[in-house]
Amino acid sequence: MKLWLPLFFIALSVNAFAQDKDVSGIVFDKESKSRIAKVNVQNVNSGKSVYNTFKGEFKISASVGDVLIFSKADHIADTIKVKSFAPLAIYMKPSAIQLAQVTIRDTLLCPTKRYQQTRSDYNKAYGSLSTSDFLTVSPGAGAGIGIDAIYNAFSRSGRNAAHLREEIDRDYKQTVIDYRFNKTFVASVTKLIDPQLTDFMLKYRPGYYQVTNYNEYEFVSSIRANLRRYLRNPKAFDLPALPVLPLPNQ
Repeated sequence: MKLWLPLFFIALSVNAFAQDKDVSGIVFDKESKSRIAKVNVQNVNSGKSVYNTFKGEFKISASVGDVLIFSKADHIADTIKVKSFAPLAIYMKPSAIQLAQVTIRDTLLCPTKRYQQTRSDYNKAYGSLSTSDFLTVSPGAGAGIGIDAIYNAFSRSGRNAAHLREEIDRDYKQTVIDYRFNKTFVASVTKLIDPQLTDFMLKYRPGYYQVTNYNEYEFVSSIRANLRRYLRNPKAFDLPALPVLPLPNQ
C-alpha cells in the first residue's frame, strides 16, 4: 500500500503538468495562404475558447488527446486532435469564392495619376530649367556656373515656375491624404454621420507621413484612438468665435 501511494501522487502531478501546457500555432487561409484573424479556437474537452490575434497566432491550454475546433464566419470550420505540443499550422478553407477587395474612393483618379497629369499640363514648370544646377562640370573646362540655373533662380518666370512646382507638390500631398482619409472610409470606421463626421475629419486630419507609412491596421487604430478623444471632448480644437464688430454709423 505504501509503495502505491508515492506512485499515485507522481501520476497525479504528471497529469496536472500535462494539462497546464499550451498549444500554439498560426491560422492561414487555404486558398490565399495568408494569415487570417478573428478565428475562434475552442477546446471541446475543457470548454475553453480564445480568439487568435491580428497576426493569425493563437495559444490555448490543452492536453494531448484534446479536440480543438477552429471556426470563422466566412470559413469552413476545422477540427483537429492534439497529438503533441509542437506549433500548429491550421489551413481553413473559405466558405465561398473570395472576390478581390474593392476599396471605394472619393476621387476618380488616384493621386499619382492626378499628379502626373498636372505635371504634364504644366510641363514648362518642370522643363530643363527646373533641374539645372548652379555648378556645371565639363570635360577639359572644369567647373563652371550654369547660366540656365542662374536665370531660373533670378528671373521672374523662373521664380514663378519654382512657386508653381511647390504648389503642385503641396496639392499632391493633400490629395494623397484625401484619397485615403475620405468620408466613406472614415464613416465605416467611426460610424459617425454629418455634421459630426465632417467636424471629426477636420479636427483629426492625419499628416502625409502617417498616411503614406501606416499600414491598414495602424491607420485604423489611429483613427479609433482619435475618435475616443473626440467623443470625450467634441469641442476640443474648436476655433474661437469671431468678434462682433459694431456697424459703422450710416
